[in-house]
Amino acid sequence: EDSEIWTVTIDRPEVRNAFNEEVIAELTAWAAATRRAAEQGDMRVVVLSGAGKTFCAGADVTWMSKTVQFTEEENLRDAMTMSRMFGAIDALPVPLVGRVQGAALGGGAGLAAVCDIVVAEESAIFGFTEVKLGILPAVISPFALAKIGRSAARELFLTGARFPAARAREIGLVHAVVPAAELDAAVERYVRELLTAGPEAIAAAKALIPQVWGRSVPE
Repeated sequence: EDSEIWTVTIDRPEVRNAFNEEVIAELTAWAAATRRAAEQGDMRVVVLSGAGKTFCAGADVTWMSKTVQFTEEENLRDAMTMSRMFGAIDALPVPLVGRVQGAALGGGAGLAAVCDIVVAEESAIFGFTEVKLGILPAVISPFALAKIGRSAARELFLTGARFPAARAREIGLVHAVVPAAELDAAVERYVRELLTAGPEAIAAAKALIPQVWGRSVPE
């Protein structure tokens, strides 16, 4: 049964699992492989985690400092590449459970937004912190808005403030908040629950949500 459960771990603990070109490329490739495996019936649930003490601290400062020298065309290309990564993860035909410890900031909060279910330790910190760096949460905005809504976005996108896991649960970014020692057990409970449902039904139910969102009942 465990072969039906895949775990993907961002493994750059020395930089708090921050994004750079390599991470984006690897996560995009992983999403494609996951889709293929799901369509072949080889797996049913994916758990997304970060190595070490932090889930994901957003963009790598070294990578960002390079992009300052990019042309507008190069920056647009990078943004589109990252957008495709988030889109591919968001549209996976299997449930994605996020296991969040430490912090999920910037693009890390965006990763939480594309998870179907997020379990966070109670001391975890979240934030759409881009404006603190003089940039925008543009690439993650469609996914974040779908999760937290316009009101929370108006507060949190504009202030760039960090907020605790309890607040993340209030706005729908997180679904369960537990003590650190119980994090894995809570993730396991969700995984086992998902395995009791029909995989084709889950895939169809997940696809149904963006199809119906924003439409009227007659539509």
